[in-house]
Amino acid sequence: MAIIVVEVMLKPEILDPQGQAVASALPRLGFTFAKSVRQGKRFEIEVDGEPTSEQIAEVEKAAHTLLSNPVIENFVVKVEK
Repeated sequence: MAIIVVEVMLKPEILDPQGQAVASALPRLGFTFAKSVRQGKRFEIEVDGEPTSEQIAEVEKAAHTLLSNPVIENFVVKVEK
């Protein structure tokens, strides 16, 4: 069994109000480590056995058409064991 992970983030030029809200809240709560924050989405897709290149290609297609908005978001597909 393996997990194919799709991580979706807004493109750098797109404003991220949720990330900005978190970045503003952190210092008020005593956390001073963050220069900035961007919020994204993570999808975990479980498959039997080792993922094939065909499965990864299908996940990339799904990420492009369903899991992300390619106009304003980028995505990365990776495999976790």
